[in-house]
Amino acid sequence: MDRYERILTLHRLLKSAHYPVPLPRLMDELECSRATLYRDVAFLRDALGAPIESAGGEHAAFRYAAGEGERFELPGLWLTSDELAALLALNELIGRSGPGVLAGALAPFKARIEHLLSDQGTGKTLPIERIRVIAWGERKLDQQVFRVVAGAVLERKQLRFRYRARTTNADSHRRVSPQRLTHYRDNWYLDVWDHDREALRSFAVDRIAEPQALDEPARDVAEQDLNDALASSYGIFAGKPKAWATLRFSQHAARWVADEHWHSQQKGEWLPDGRYELQVPYSNSKELLMDVLKYGPDAEVVAPLSLREEMKIQLQLALGGYQSEK
Repeated sequence: MDRYERILTLHRLLKSAHYPVPLPRLMDELECSRATLYRDVAFLRDALGAPIESAGGEHAAFRYAAGEGERFELPGLWLTSDELAALLALNELIGRSGPGVLAGALAPFKARIEHLLSDQGTGKTLPIERIRVIAWGERKLDQQVFRVVAGAVLERKQLRFRYRARTTNADSHRRVSPQRLTHYRDNWYLDVWDHDREALRSFAVDRIAEPQALDEPARDVAEQDLNDALASSYGIFAGKPKAWATLRFSQHAARWVADEHWHSQQKGEWLPDGRYELQVPYSNSKELLMDVLKYGPDAEVVAPLSLREEMKIQLQLALGGYQSEK
């Protein structure tokens, strides 16, 4: 942690503390020595005017003076490296949101972010063009559709639309209570309560057409129920988990997989021979198998047997395409 981040962290710790913060805790939070901490405290107090009170001796502790501490803020704009990276990424995401209604609506936010970034630190304009966000698998999105859908979500209104399922290419008309928008792998999905089917469903926003917000208020579903039905298994179209998949990766692939987030409940362990074993809950196997397939011979589905057999069939079908003469 550099000095800039230590000062910011120190300020936030003292600002939020109701009681004096002991010296050992501050040294641990700031990852610094006793001497460095005292230098940072002195800089915060003398150069930046922070109302720091301290108790010396064996049990040294620091706090902001009551009243003054509530009013005191660091001068200028102070961001941690993580916050700065997030702001830069957000700026780039807004910039590539595409032409149309959405990009126009976000333009003021983009201008504000660029202004904040130019005020960072010494006041020099940061080279934000040095941050690049590359879309992967992003599908074309109708900005007007997105606006109507997002409006219904935020205004808590029922929604009617036509939907063409990607798997079957069949058309259907839906009346739903929108619950939340989910951004997953560079695409948007709408979680809803489907009134015709009396069940929770997820729809790809890019497949929604002719959306119309209705006057009827949306039915609200508890967040825990949404997560149990739509976020407890692997992938976007999850459903409640029906089994746990056990996957094994070679020593080579393990260096990547061990650091990857596949699911909030995933379990992983290194095997004695250097391979990595990953377990994730799943309901619909399609997306899970697609993600395993990208590792080719470096990945193996171990269990359950039904999932292993499904993977074997997928591999045999793929191989069959290369055995026929063109």
